[in-house]
Amino acid sequence: MKHGKKYIDSKKLIEPNKHYDPAEAIALVKQTGKAKFDETVELSLRLGVDPRHADQQVRGTVVLPHGTGKTVRVLVFAKGEKAEEARAAGAEYVGEAELADKIKNENWFDFDVAVATPDMMGVVGRIGRLLGPKGLMPNPKSGTVTNDVTKAIEDIKGGKVEYRVDKSSIAHVPIGKVSFEEEKLVENLNALMDAVVKAKPSSAKGTYLRSLYLSTTMGPSVRLNGLKY
Repeated sequence: MKHGKKYIDSKKLIEPNKHYDPAEAIALVKQTGKAKFDETVELSLRLGVDPRHADQQVRGTVVLPHGTGKTVRVLVFAKGEKAEEARAAGAEYVGEAELADKIKNENWFDFDVAVATPDMMGVVGRIGRLLGPKGLMPNPKSGTVTNDVTKAIEDIKGGKVEYRVDKSSIAHVPIGKVSFEEEKLVENLNALMDAVVKAKPSSAKGTYLRSLYLSTTMGPSVRLNGLKY
């Protein structure tokens, strides 16, 4: 894969095979974010689990103390009082079967997160094969199937992120933007890592945090010292 001059120059700032402490890694990642737009800073982590086993599927959510820097569009499947509650909480789209039909018939996905009250899951289930591959299917484990729609919306817009290992035991999670102050990125990173460490399955053996890398949208990756967690 060929890289541009900015990427190559950024790569030169990183010492090969070095495992950087969190604050040092954040400072370096901010230096490597040289794109003309405000790049996202992302943590990529590989865990010592086998997600083929149900008791080792590491998944959860955490509200980052300083948010993600991204404006999140929320769609809520709800009716009656819960629909009014969702609108009052700031959801961009609220509805019932008509929203499901719009998604199905128009291939419409102008939203970032979908929330549903439990009584609407029959409607949502009909478009599960469309929402699932895009990571938009509401799920109780991520707090997006709930009767407390106000809290769900506030958490999402306040910086809630989901971490979930794929079949390769790897997860990719945003922790903010290059424009964030270093201290805020470090605090977001620490909040995420605290949650991931607490989510360690009791059945997981050996090294849990196999590798941790920070990178920007267009920049090279910086390896983190997992021993700090």
